[in-house]
Amino acid sequence: MATETTISRPAPFVEDIGKDLAKQAVAMTGVPVVSTGITGISQQPGETAAGFKARQDAARAFTTRQESLTGLAPQVAGQDALQKQAQTLATQGVGSFQPFLQQAQAATGPQAFQQFMSPYQQQVMDTSLAEFDRQAQAQEQRIRDQAVSSGAFGGGREGVLQAEYQAGSDRNRAALQAGLLQQGFGQAQQAAQQQFANQMGLASALPGLQRGDISTLGSLGALNQAQTQAGLDATREANRMAAFQPQEQLQQYGNLVTGIMGGMAGSGTQTQQIPDPGFLQTALGAAATGAGIYGALK
Repeated sequence: MATETTISRPAPFVEDIGKDLAKQAVAMTGVPVVSTGITGISQQPGETAAGFKARQDAARAFTTRQESLTGLAPQVAGQDALQKQAQTLATQGVGSFQPFLQQAQAATGPQAFQQFMSPYQQQVMDTSLAEFDRQAQAQEQRIRDQAVSSGAFGGGREGVLQAEYQAGSDRNRAALQAGLLQQGFGQAQQAAQQQFANQMGLASALPGLQRGDISTLGSLGALNQAQTQAGLDATREANRMAAFQPQEQLQQYGNLVTGIMGGMAGSGTQTQQIPDPGFLQTALGAAATGAGIYGALK
């Protein structure tokens, strides 16, 4: 039995393209992938000189591709002027309530009332007591005048009246002075208590104000973080483009070759078994051949 083998091949130019693609793909597997320039490359412990040189060559090629892809590299827009202004205003307002809390805190303690005493307290007391003394002297003078008119001037009766009046006048003067002091103290104490109440109100409002600060700072921080992350993503994408540009170009080349070869007849090898002719077939074939030769000669 005879064997017949049929080999179908693509067009020569397509075959050359396929060989070139395979050669580039094999060569690409030996090139290290780097994402930094030559300044970021240093020989590592245990690394061979050939391996280090390969990485250096890849780093130089990476820098070249970065320069070539500058116009295609992704970019991140900076903050708008209004965004910056809003952020400045927001940060200026953070903690603006603190001075009010400090002032309110000064109103606490057993001596807090002193700062609320009227600065005219002593003047009020001096004026009131001076008026009291003036009226007391006038009353004493009236007692002496009555003693003179009744003929008892310098006598024991006048002395008793003067003593009783002086004792009562002193008590009244002391009571007046104490009342003025008590009145000033009460007013100052009331003001201190009101200030303390104000402090407690601010203390109660403090957690809400702090939550507002936290929310504001958190929002601004998230904005800045998003801006920073966008910049990092853009840098990473630019590095990825520069690092894998050869592989992506080779892949596009392969897709192009595949498209071209898709329109061509398929290549391959086909083997067909053909049975050997029998004796009768051989004899008939020989006879036919002889007859043909005889006819041609005749």
